[in-house]
Amino acid sequence: MSNVAGTTHVRRVPWRRHLGPVALTAAPIGLLFLFLYYPIARLVLASLSGGSLQHFQRVLDPLYLQVFSQTLIISLYVTACCLVLGYPVAHFLCAAPSRWASVGFIFVLLPLWTSVLVRTYAWIILLGRNGVINRALLTLGIVDSPVPFLYNVPGVVIGMIHVLLPLMVLPLYAVMRRIDPDLLKAAAILGASPLGVFAYVYLPLSLPGVLAGFTLVFILSAGFYITPAIMGGGRVLNVAMILEQQSRLDLPFAAALAICLLVITLFIYGVSSRLLRGSQAWS
Repeated sequence: MSNVAGTTHVRRVPWRRHLGPVALTAAPIGLLFLFLYYPIARLVLASLSGGSLQHFQRVLDPLYLQVFSQTLIISLYVTACCLVLGYPVAHFLCAAPSRWASVGFIFVLLPLWTSVLVRTYAWIILLGRNGVINRALLTLGIVDSPVPFLYNVPGVVIGMIHVLLPLMVLPLYAVMRRIDPDLLKAAAILGASPLGVFAYVYLPLSLPGVLAGFTLVFILSAGFYITPAIMGGGRVLNVAMILEQQSRLDLPFAAALAICLLVITLFIYGVSSRLLRGSQAWS
């Protein structure tokens, strides 16, 4: 903008200069609409076929409510176990020397390099009635008969923990790496016990990683299919298995189930995001 003899002139930017940013953003936005928003819109329209909410009313049937409840409970079990197991592992990776940390990272990332199907059948071999674990327990005299690890909720939880544990460790590690060790030393110098340093300094500073890992593992657990379908043996049902069955029998009802699961997932994500912002501001 220039001001000559009291006259204001506005320097206009040629419209061709905007073509680059528009072209760069148009492709990802188009792909987002094509592969995300369009399928969701089709699901919504399919669930409202006939112009009524009858398919959503079927979701309120006690049978399907029980499936939703069991799905969320299993997801909560898996997430809590991953947090209990993953927190010390992430702390070890941050505190250990680089050589041991590299070895630890290999063991953490190794499951991600193996097919979920292969890992699931490996657990079936380990946890079967004649599997390695039951044979060891019988040989040591710890149990008198094989323990039923498979085709129940504990077996499904064990298999899902093995798959999802790295996804809990990585967010925790990313946050723990940013914690200043001098803060822990200062708390110890001021008289805090090791438990006090952890409870009042280390844990609050690592809460963003806890919330991020909790959200990621919980949401993925709620939509998990392969491991519950194989290790549950058809006795442990979750929403993903019902969706797979109903997609071949009643597509509008399957769409209604998918929309309900999506709403629950978005609600959990929204709550966790709000808590995450609050914990970051408090930290």
